[in-house]
Amino acid sequence: MKKGRLIKKLYLIRHGKSDWSNGQLSDFQRGLSKRGWKDIETIGSYLALTKVRPDLILSSAALRAQLTADGLGEKIGFQGTYRYLDELYLTRPEMYLNVLSLQEAEHEAIFLVGHNPTLSELANLIQEENFTKFPSLGVLAINLFIESWGEITQGRPGSIDYFIYPKQFRYYMPRKIQTTWEDRETL
Repeated sequence: MKKGRLIKKLYLIRHGKSDWSNGQLSDFQRGLSKRGWKDIETIGSYLALTKVRPDLILSSAALRAQLTADGLGEKIGFQGTYRYLDELYLTRPEMYLNVLSLQEAEHEAIFLVGHNPTLSELANLIQEENFTKFPSLGVLAINLFIESWGEITQGRPGSIDYFIYPKQFRYYMPRKIQTTWEDRETL
């Protein structure tokens, strides 16, 4: 296969900022903070404006990850399948690889919403650059040169297309994103 030909796209997405206000909830049950919801608006607006369209959204079954997946999906107008998996919560990057390898070849682009440090570790297994920090609601887009998800393996490097995270937009929010975000507020 030709190395220069993009075949698949993987978006590794860390869940939004967690809500710690209720000490009675387990880690698995924690939702999103006000900032987490705001960050979904910001990142979702960017993804919508750049016309990012996954074929499938895979998410940890933890509530904060599900809410992040749902929020981003709604923001970009996603009409496809969501899969919330216990296997993506408190696990090793090899489990993420295993889950990805079982996906149908017809899916060209997949969102994988999960947790750190597993996402950072996975990023370093499947692409060549050293990736160390994955902030809340960070999105790492990776180009993979594989024909089917079954080919995704440790040591089969992809390349980073881009990396975005909410703080990039804190002091400067492009007008198109700001307008999209403001329009959402008036609904």
